[in-house]
Amino acid sequence: MPILPREFFDRPVEEVAPALLGQILAHRTAEGEVLLRLTEVEAYAGPLDAASHAYRGRTARNAVMFGPPGHSYVYFTYGMHFCMNLVCGEDGDASAVLLRAGEVIAGGELAATRRPRSSVRDLARGPARLCQAMGIGREQYGLDVCSPAGPLRALAGEPADPASIMAGPRTGVTGAKETPWRFWIDGDPSVSPYRAHVPKRRKATADGRG
Repeated sequence: MPILPREFFDRPVEEVAPALLGQILAHRTAEGEVLLRLTEVEAYAGPLDAASHAYRGRTARNAVMFGPPGHSYVYFTYGMHFCMNLVCGEDGDASAVLLRAGEVIAGGELAATRRPRSSVRDLARGPARLCQAMGIGREQYGLDVCSPAGPLRALAGEPADPASIMAGPRTGVTGAKETPWRFWIDGDPSVSPYRAHVPKRRKATADGRG
């Protein structure tokens, strides 16, 4: 499969995100290679987007988002999981697409060893599971997915039928939570369930007040 060119990512994030559905993510390690067909993504528009990690500006954590498109932004969350985005838009835009779910189409045995208690459907059903199945962690931060010789590559698959692409609010965000920038392939079993953000309830005081 050919590599996705950098021009693919050098577009507004709300165009890149649905176009990624049906495309392939490949990751080669010393253990072998796993290929994944993307079925669910979310768009984040940098400093213009209250839900984006880049909303408050550049930091050491999000620096790659402010660079050229076609690179990986991997972050650690909840003290236990990695999630991966693909940077898009013009250099400096800090836009990125979160890879939320996909179907493992090659290297399934290797993916299963990384998630030994998972069903086939759930191997990469959710952004943290996707990174576990693909063997993606802190070491993959900033990699160029448009490099044919690179270990982490975005490949041209069969784009999803536009009629099958659904859009809705992003999962679990507090800022701009109604923005319909979660995109998924309707009916695909690997798509993760939608969960709205639920604020933590304040603990009641001794007299019963919040």
